[in-house]
Amino acid sequence: MSTTHHDFIRGLPKAELHLHIEGSLEPELMFALAQKNGVQLPYATVDEVRAAYDFEDLQSFLNLYYAGAAVLQTEQDFFDLTHAYIQRALADNVRHVELFFDPQTHTARGIPIATVFAGIARALREARTSHGFSGGMILCFLRHLSEEDAITTLEAALPLRDQYADLWTGIGLDSAEVGNPPEKFAHVFAIAQAMGFRLVAHAGEEGPPAYIHSALDVLQVERIDHGVRAEEDPALMAKLQQSRMPLTVCPLSNLKLCVVKDMRDHNLARMLRAGLCVTINSDDPAYFGGYMNANYIATADALQLGKEELLQLARNAFEASFVTPEQKQVWLDELDAYAKKAV
Repeated sequence: MSTTHHDFIRGLPKAELHLHIEGSLEPELMFALAQKNGVQLPYATVDEVRAAYDFEDLQSFLNLYYAGAAVLQTEQDFFDLTHAYIQRALADNVRHVELFFDPQTHTARGIPIATVFAGIARALREARTSHGFSGGMILCFLRHLSEEDAITTLEAALPLRDQYADLWTGIGLDSAEVGNPPEKFAHVFAIAQAMGFRLVAHAGEEGPPAYIHSALDVLQVERIDHGVRAEEDPALMAKLQQSRMPLTVCPLSNLKLCVVKDMRDHNLARMLRAGLCVTINSDDPAYFGGYMNANYIATADALQLGKEELLQLARNAFEASFVTPEQKQVWLDELDAYAKKAV
């Protein structure tokens, strides 16, 4: 694809709706924090860590992901992590992020949940003040743990809700999908919904289309994270198309975790052209080889996406974001102005 096309992508205003903040931990920061906090890593050098990023599947990635997260211990660590992500997002013309964070990964190590919130929130608020960067926080439950553990986590976080009301908008579900269907968390999602939280869940990455049905019908989510296996179920595809249910697709992640063997085989373009509300996101960019522009460029090149399709992907993400209609309109107007200028 032409350099002009790549320049168009780089300048495109974007929203990112599927980003695990712990998954943006670059090896250099991982080592610096390990040294500061006296954490012994199973790797001797940054290059050794990068060499370990050759994953066979989701679980092989998660093993490294949880090992890396052990270096995150203080409020400043979570601030530094989030600040580093924001700098990369700004460089990629990302206007808004709704980032996932996994308190259970940290509370299991004795890190107070308030420490996690405080560091992430401080970085988001600072970026809002300094750069006009918009952000929200989605607290995710680890699905390989019990629903009781998820309820305990929600209860521990609720006293912080007022303090972070400007940021903490949603509840999500992530980690190992296979064998952990959405309905396992039906009760805690019902509690969260009754409290007014926006709901999302990972489904249909490695798990079957049935998990997408469950996330929609049982958990009552407003977005499906991943959702690429929906294509195996024509009735589900029709349902997603009719409802304009957003799918937060992560192309480089799918490639790195062997969900697809070759980017040219990815179904993102087919789903987009079938009228589904598909978006592009980076998932765990430190581990999967790219932030937003890298994901857009790799996808556009492999699937021959045109400028109108790239604009639609960006538009879908703004429309699917959990912000006010007025704020969405500001970004959509910016996108329209960019499209006119860039043609």
